[in-house]
Amino acid sequence: MVIKVFVATSSGSTAIKKKQQEVVGFLEANKIDFQQMDIAGDEDNRKWMRENVPGEKKPQNGIPLPPQIFNEERYCGDFESFFSAKEENIIYSFLGLAPPPGTKETEKSDAMDGTEAQTEDKADEGAHEEAQSAQSESEDQQESKEEHETTGEEEEKQEEGEEKEDGEEKDKVEEQEES
Repeated sequence: MVIKVFVATSSGSTAIKKKQQEVVGFLEANKIDFQQMDIAGDEDNRKWMRENVPGEKKPQNGIPLPPQIFNEERYCGDFESFFSAKEENIIYSFLGLAPPPGTKETEKSDAMDGTEAQTEDKADEGAHEEAQSAQSESEDQQESKEEHETTGEEEEKQEEGEEKEDGEEKDKVEEQEES
């Protein structure tokens, strides 16, 4: 299976050029076999690409812009789809390829193919983590409550001291007025 990336080698748009470079660069860096199909210099490539991009994937004007990605005859997607798949580490399934061993995508598929025992172990592990998290939250809440109580006691003492001072000042003012 060969990945086909439809590009415009003489595009006037820097945005399109950057998108094409990102797709091609990623495929090269990951040693994924592909062919660049130029739609600017080859009318047959342009016509084939336009006819094979699904209707729901075409823009309002009906003319899909490069880069467009295919696996042989199967449409994979445009740049936005490619970028999303890359961000989610599912690029090989996006391209319709088997992920090489040791990639994150392989680890994800292995995890999904796991046995019930692994699922139960993970569930037990998750329950243990939740219990620890709840205990940790409980301890944090207790500390917060103790701090609040301490702060409340300090505020009460401070208010009592202020009231006492206010009372002493009133007594002094009353004594001065009487004299």
